[in-house]
Amino acid sequence: MTATASEITYRLEQKRRVQADFPGPKSAALTERRKSVVAAGVASSVPVYVADADGGIIHDVDGNSFIDLGSGIAVTSVGASDPAVVGAVKEAVEHFTHTCFMVTPYEGYVAVAEQLNRLTPGDHEKRTVLFNSGAEAVENAIKVARLATGRDAVVAFDHAYHGRTNLTMALTAKAMPYKTNFGPFAPEVYRMPMSYPYREENPAITGAEAAKRAITMIEKQIGGDQVAAIIIEPIQGEGGFIVPAEGFLPALAAWAKDKGIVFIADEVQSGFCRTGEWFAVNHEGIVPDIMTMAKGIAGGMPLSAITGRADLLDAVHPGGLGGTYGGNPVACAAALASIGSMEEYDLAGRARHIEALATGRLRELQAELADAGTAVIGDVRGRGAMLAIELVQPGSKEPNPELTKAVAAACLKEGVIILTCGTYGNVIRLLPPLVITDELLNDGLDVLAAAIKANA
Repeated sequence: MTATASEITYRLEQKRRVQADFPGPKSAALTERRKSVVAAGVASSVPVYVADADGGIIHDVDGNSFIDLGSGIAVTSVGASDPAVVGAVKEAVEHFTHTCFMVTPYEGYVAVAEQLNRLTPGDHEKRTVLFNSGAEAVENAIKVARLATGRDAVVAFDHAYHGRTNLTMALTAKAMPYKTNFGPFAPEVYRMPMSYPYREENPAITGAEAAKRAITMIEKQIGGDQVAAIIIEPIQGEGGFIVPAEGFLPALAAWAKDKGIVFIADEVQSGFCRTGEWFAVNHEGIVPDIMTMAKGIAGGMPLSAITGRADLLDAVHPGGLGGTYGGNPVACAAALASIGSMEEYDLAGRARHIEALATGRLRELQAELADAGTAVIGDVRGRGAMLAIELVQPGSKEPNPELTKAVAAACLKEGVIILTCGTYGNVIRLLPPLVITDELLNDGLDVLAAAIKANA
């Protein structure tokens, strides 16, 4: 794939267009309908309703066109209506929509498992199980680790996000909106300090030293021989797109191997070319015992997976893993097509190009604001097309969630959808579809820069 994505064709014109009455009357009417039928606990960050989407553009029901810098939270990496995915789904639906793999199996499930065993790191023998959501994948990875090791304790990290089910809420670090008033949570989950380079008290601490800090706490508070699994996002998502210092993850993985602890890499958000490699662990040559995957796996269809060492997954008794809809045949067809598009267009390479383009512009903006006396961009970080800017009070590291909200709102009014995140609510995360054109991405970055300047 070329750096300008010139080989990809789009159904929809790749330009933003926002009318004066945004949000329009049809979206407003749908919002009113929603209030009386959809639970208030389901929130939407954008007050418009989608009618169509393609490439890097979302059309709403009122005829507005938005630049998509969120990809449905890293899901539509190949675009929201990739022709290969659409074609595969149509063909699959014409044959059967469901039989349940645990009753009457089908080739698609096996084919997806073959692809994941091939693509994930390591040349050891592997096994794969398919599920529906990232949280399901995490839950089952923990189940496998506990059964295979005969231990109970699970180590997670500060700023982590692993899901919204009871066990995954226990693993998740952020209280609001994910955990508050939803307890009690699953037991035997322990939280350790993360490597967060921008916010380390000692800026000189290395990744290996940060890992030693966590390992010392594990040994002291739990005991390494009591730990079933360490689970970590190689790049933390909801916590703020935190990239740990180099050496942190390899040191943890090596210690876990020495102690017989299952090292689980949660690649739900960072996987499938998003960071410029097939998986984020590839950047430091880490081979996890188990990986959890979802989001970008199937071009928007609900599918998740765990792939890991054969001896671990085969330790589980028959019937101990599964679920009615896990590995749905239509979702499997979408996954195979999505993986095919990623390989055909070298979307990992495209992600690296997006990183070079976007980080260059964001760091120029950071320097420009600092020179003007409004140093509100504290940090620019990320890998590939998983990028973030952390907004702070001018001249300090004090989080600035108010500015973050204002910038997101200002971008939306101009036709650009961006997402926010972070433990302190002060991080703008950029997750464009990997098929976005340079022109569209630059236009979105222009709007983002203007919004930051206007609100700083």
